Amino acid sequence: MISFKHRGSFKNIEAFFKRSKDFKYDELLHKCGETGVAALAANTPIGSGLTADSWDYEVEKGAGGAIIRWINTNENEGVNIALILQYGHGTGTGGYVEGIDYINPALKPVFDAMADQLWKEVIK
Repeated sequence: MISFKHRGSFKNIEAFFKRSKDFKYDELLHKCGETGVAALAANTPIGSGLTADSWDYEVEKGAGGAIIRWINTNENEGVNIALILQYGHGTGTGGYVEGIDYINPALKPVFDAMADQLWKEVIK
């Protein structure tokens, strides 16, 4: 036989679960998505400005959690320009243009702020 005894109450954990259930994650996800779009647009290397102006985001929610996906729609002959700016690319004459890491530094403050906001909700 297994028995279980406890003293006190579970009111703190019950309150935490109630707050977690009531927390509006959608609002935070969309706010972070918009902040990320602004950061990416501001940090995208500018040629014509078209790539910087082509950032957007989408939120995908499922049973296991949520994903914020940042998307850049500027393409040339099926090649995503934001990605070749980030990672580099070969030229038609056999040369190579080195990439510029602008995506990671642009999104790091967004991720840090999102983690901070979520942590504040957890410890409320």
